Amino acid sequence: MKIYSFVVILLGGVMTLGCQNKKATVAEAVKKPNVILIMADDLGWGDTGFNGNKIIKTPHLDEMAREGVQFNRFYSASAVCSPTRASVLTGRNPMRTGVFNANDGILRSEEVTLPELLKEEGYATGHFGKWHLGTLTHTEKDANRGKQGNTKEYNPPKLHGYDDAFVTESKVPTWDPMKKPIRKNLTKKGWDYLKPGEPFKAYGTYYWDIDGNKITKNLDGDDSQVMMDRVLPFIDKSVEQKQPFLAVVWFHTPHMPCVAGPEYQKMYAGQDPLMQNYAGSITAMDDQIGRLRKHLKTLGVDENTMIWFCSDNGPENGNSGVTGGFKERKRSLHEGGVRVPGLLVWPNKIKKPFKTDFPAVTSDYLPTIATVLDIDASKLPYVLDGIDLIPVLEGSQKKREKPIGFSYLNQISYTTNEMKVYVRGEKLEYYNIANDPFEEFPLQKDNKFKVIKGDMDKFLQSCKKSFEGKEYGTVSFDKLGQSWVNPYMFNLKKEKK
Repeated sequence: MKIYSFVVILLGGVMTLGCQNKKATVAEAVKKPNVILIMADDLGWGDTGFNGNKIIKTPHLDEMAREGVQFNRFYSASAVCSPTRASVLTGRNPMRTGVFNANDGILRSEEVTLPELLKEEGYATGHFGKWHLGTLTHTEKDANRGKQGNTKEYNPPKLHGYDDAFVTESKVPTWDPMKKPIRKNLTKKGWDYLKPGEPFKAYGTYYWDIDGNKITKNLDGDDSQVMMDRVLPFIDKSVEQKQPFLAVVWFHTPHMPCVAGPEYQKMYAGQDPLMQNYAGSITAMDDQIGRLRKHLKTLGVDENTMIWFCSDNGPENGNSGVTGGFKERKRSLHEGGVRVPGLLVWPNKIKKPFKTDFPAVTSDYLPTIATVLDIDASKLPYVLDGIDLIPVLEGSQKKREKPIGFSYLNQISYTTNEMKVYVRGEKLEYYNIANDPFEEFPLQKDNKFKVIKGDMDKFLQSCKKSFEGKEYGTVSFDKLGQSWVNPYMFNLKKEKK
């Protein structure tokens, strides 16, 4: 990418170089921040201490909240995992990219991704944990879609700008991730951890490296630790080579099956077994986030590292997760399905911690980071649904000018700073979401709402055009053979499968 000669005040650390005539100096280089994007899986808005949970212990996340920015209105771009993940890496609504649902679509090769952009800026790029944007093998059975001969959905991180990876296609148990006990009455929700010598079978989802090799060593115990054991060496190597890094860390926790190790179960001895495993796995993940931050400080790179944290959607139905009072849960476009914990720590930039009610979404990551690095707009050739959050961090922007649109199966919603339109089947509701965040009091329809509803429909049509190849052609569209998921016409029977 083109390197500009300018001063980026928000990054600091300017290196001054002399001009050829020695009559002036220019700021020609800046120290680029490291970027870490952490995402939990199915973590509810109310599942963390900083959002008021009195049972689940998250001391390291709580510390991040005290030291950085706490987003009270942070949204996942969808009510399920894969679509949200696509939004993180593209800055676009997942309906544009064809990632409509979990195990539906792939991160298309034509999409411009965050790791591709940062790699051109000299970054080392690594992805760790859940991938869920395509399969990681087409030669054997793996997880949900990986199987011999399935080449059209084969789509590993290496194709999207990553240098390093340690990834699974989809979910794994949160303890002993490659193993499933051979017991009677196992449930999808989770189980008691494996005891020494207890028989087990392979879970059926595997970890793969960047070159498509199956990983077989150091896979026992807490899955979050198994992941972090790969993240830290990646960071060490980047720092040793004096290279800024992008580390995308997508934990499996607390997606079912939730399994907590013995020390974490003991922390919740007074709770029912389901909660012991759910809460225990979250605290185990929190410990690894603390381990990561301590490691960054030891290396001396913590000040110049931005760490974002969120969840991919609200809590799963039937587990111990809580929404903090927000309506409904995962798979719903009511607030409980898409309003998730959101944090940012970046010591070089965030000098004074604060909380904000500014509505932000996972699609905002890419345009924000692109602004920080002053990436030329020509490198972002497609419609972006996310916005640059730097003015919010600097205190100069109080309201979001671009609404956030959501669509999932037979639901659509459209959120401004104050208002929200929600459509499901024949149900059409309006809320003042700023004053009624729990969506308890639908408002009467008036002309103002009709305008918002019209804007929402235009947004949906724009997504449809992108999906069908208006921006970059139809190669992926034709290859995958997907049909547009029209939420107004979606078959409810299909949704229940």
